[in-house]
Amino acid sequence: MRKNLIYSKAMTTMISEVYEAFRVAGVPEEKARKAAEALSAENLATKLDITSIEKELILIKWMLGLVIAGIASLMLKAFFI
Repeated sequence: MRKNLIYSKAMTTMISEVYEAFRVAGVPEEKARKAAEALSAENLATKLDITSIEKELILIKWMLGLVIAGIASLMLKAFFI
């Protein structure tokens, strides 16, 4: 629970910093608030998300390699054997 509280507080600080940066840049208050909320943790990829995607990508590469090898073997059989 404490970890979530610390994370939430840090996230709130980050959102308020983004909001303040937008306001200093001259963005209207409502648009600055909505943009800062859009950059919240729910919309950002975590390291765990990226690791998961990388593992899936490795699997897909292997699957594609096997499919290509299978097609190549069928073509060799059809034309040369």
